[in-house]
Amino acid sequence: MSDTNVQRLPAEQLFQKELDALMETETNPVPEGWRMSPKSVLTYICGGRCGDMEISAKYIGNRRLVEIAIATLVTDRALLLIGEPGTAKSWLSEHLAAAINGDSTRVIQGTAGTTEEQIKYSWNYAMLIASGPSKEAMIPSPVYRSMEQGMIARVEEISRCASEVQDALISILSEKRISVPELGIEVPARKGFSVIATANTRDKGVNEMSAALKRRFNIVVLPAPESLEEEMEIVKSRIAQLSGSLDLNAKLPQEEVVEKVCTIFRELRKGATLDGKQKLKGTSGVLSTAEAISLLANSMALAGSFGNGTITDYDLAAGLQGAVVKEDSKDQKAWEEYLENIMKKRGSKWLSLYEECKELNR
Repeated sequence: MSDTNVQRLPAEQLFQKELDALMETETNPVPEGWRMSPKSVLTYICGGRCGDMEISAKYIGNRRLVEIAIATLVTDRALLLIGEPGTAKSWLSEHLAAAINGDSTRVIQGTAGTTEEQIKYSWNYAMLIASGPSKEAMIPSPVYRSMEQGMIARVEEISRCASEVQDALISILSEKRISVPELGIEVPARKGFSVIATANTRDKGVNEMSAALKRRFNIVVLPAPESLEEEMEIVKSRIAQLSGSLDLNAKLPQEEVVEKVCTIFRELRKGATLDGKQKLKGTSGVLSTAEAISLLANSMALAGSFGNGTITDYDLAAGLQGAVVKEDSKDQKAWEEYLENIMKKRGSKWLSLYEECKELNR
């Protein structure tokens, strides 16, 4: 299957030219098992120049947090990225693995159904019954394969996994080896092996991580964007990337459109207007940066499929209604109050969007 037929390419393929350029011009020491130095990884993540090539910023935010994350992976400690939904935890995890190993696809997706076998290894039961335990009958997990090859494994939404499944990582991160009693062997981790896990603060208490497991990680908390300008920059960057891989048949949203969406999301998320002068009712949804990106992508699809290719307030209102109103009773009232008390009073610049949103609320 050609790359053009794939919905979403992994980061190492999407940004292959940038990664190749950084590796070709590498002058700093490269840790064992890595493809480039920590400084080059930082340039890849936060952006900069590499010879004549401009390296795009994959993460827009606190540069020091990225430095801490990279430095953690140089040591034998695992990395845990924590934050609200939509704070780019998975995005940063993927790009770190892509830059360091050139393979971001060794992923375990944490869910209520994730089992210990998915963390360690499982078996081809047909072969197991036919000829007994053997290396050929074993199905290694992404963590197992990463240990064998000295690479990084990713565990997404680790707090969604049951406690006993989480605890399967304790011995792996402590002893740096997996025991396979059925074969009487132990697989030691090669240099370069590590784990990047992500956890959602909204899931706190679902399956609380034990103190023993937390001690095996260096924890980096990823905050929401500090300013409106920073959030707008993230949204514009990601929308431009998405539009290149999706057939939206629409123009990129204008600065004013992005500003409106980010302003609404930040105010409802914060429970106050941006100037802090007026308190607002909050909503049940997180209204994260990732949701703002999704809303604008959907608005582009509406404009491209059913409009003239330019996002209008009519397209934007439909997306806002779905993003904000998650639970009818509470969210609908909060949204109606925001429309009447905030948006309606902001003058002609916001009037058309107010009227379209008001029409959908009828």
